[in-house]
Amino acid sequence: METIYNIETLNQRIQLLEKQQDEEWCAIKDEIDDIKENLKPLNLIRNTIEEINETVGLKGNIAQSAISIGIGYLAKRFVIGKTDSAMKNIFGTLLQLVVTKLVSKRDDSSEDDEEEESKQYEPSRE
Repeated sequence: METIYNIETLNQRIQLLEKQQDEEWCAIKDEIDDIKENLKPLNLIRNTIEEINETVGLKGNIAQSAISIGIGYLAKRFVIGKTDSAMKNIFGTLLQLVVTKLVSKRDDSSEDDEEEESKQYEPSRE
């Protein structure tokens, strides 16, 4: 770093460093928001499913449906547990359906994208 001998240059350097500090703080805040988003339970479940699909290579609809239903069931058991209350059972079933739908929704959209990409690269037979 060079030596500064006048006030004007010093003030310019201070403003430059303050601007740089503000930009770095904004970047840190954005990074924290991304981390918070990734640590939400539903996103953790989705990321885990995607990793399983990538490593094991589960491509069948039956396997993906079974995983989605299983995660929905686990969510119901985790939140509601075992109960004799009819209202809690109804709420638990609705929760299970919502979680199953949300988990399978992302898998369905990724399959549609893959189909569109494969159609794009197929030669036309005209």
